[in-house]
Amino acid sequence: MRTVYSERHKLRDAQTELYGGQLVYPFERPSRAELIIDRVRTQRLGEVVAPDDFGLEPVLRVHDRDFVKFLETAWDEWSAAGFEGEAIATCWPARRMVQKPPNHIDGKLGYYALAAETSISPGTWEAAIASKDVAVTGAKFIQDGAGCVFALCRPPGHHATSDLFGGYCFLNNAGIAAQWLLDQGAGRIAILDVDFHHGNGTQDLFYDRDDVLFVSLHGMPEETFPYFLGYANETGAGAGEGYNVNYPMPPNTPFDIWREALVVALERIHSYGPDAVIVSLGVDTFELDPISFFKLTSDDFTTFGAMIAGLGRQTLFVMEGGYAIDEVGINTVNVLVGFESI
Repeated sequence: MRTVYSERHKLRDAQTELYGGQLVYPFERPSRAELIIDRVRTQRLGEVVAPDDFGLEPVLRVHDRDFVKFLETAWDEWSAAGFEGEAIATCWPARRMVQKPPNHIDGKLGYYALAAETSISPGTWEAAIASKDVAVTGAKFIQDGAGCVFALCRPPGHHATSDLFGGYCFLNNAGIAAQWLLDQGAGRIAILDVDFHHGNGTQDLFYDRDDVLFVSLHGMPEETFPYFLGYANETGAGAGEGYNVNYPMPPNTPFDIWREALVVALERIHSYGPDAVIVSLGVDTFELDPISFFKLTSDDFTTFGAMIAGLGRQTLFVMEGGYAIDEVGINTVNVLVGFESI
């Protein structure tokens, strides 16, 4: 299995995250990707290649142009305003407020942020662009006939909507890759999101479309981030009705229950008949993950990797979450090894 990886992810090294009323060192940190790529190499998973540069065109196919410009200039604007810390949103256009982007960067942050935990720091834009290129390069290999590719994206992407960042995400890597494949001639793409947190951004991108089936297994939104999306009755709109499928599950869900949901999800994908499958691969379903509440073990990741392979489809794995640092490499590569075992 070929892995696409960029050292430019290290440019995103934020020092602050708002968590539990404190500013802490972020759970989403450079060492995550470094541990994963080390595991890829020690397990001899396959060739590791750098991404190609695809520019902004694939980004603008799914993201709002003004939002992209904001991300590109946010750090410079923040610094020019004289702020000394990292850029964190503090005010939002809440219910019954005017939905219009302000001129001042402090207001722009709130307009374009869906949550306050994710700061913008030096190098964030450059890392996000590189992460997008990792995903699209993986998609290009799929287009060229590869059976399976691992896009080791960092920062992750599935919380980023067309015009909002948050949840450690800035550009929606899986969504950009899906649209790129469609633009190259694919008829249907399925996105399977197995991250613990609901892929609200990916759902947002394709909610009214039938050329992308979005299926997500995640913690119930009543109990966990992103809280305001991911309910089972969110099934799509217009042409997309029936092409958005959510499987929310409660705290302490064990693998046998999670696996039952995956079986149903895979049956839905099979019946859809996609040209390719994109897996938003989060391993924060792990029992020791510090910001999640499912109970999967390391061996379970190998098992469900093999289950996904059972679809018999070209598959692009796009890295999302997973914050148990000691096991993040083990659990990620276990999924890929499980997939290749079939």
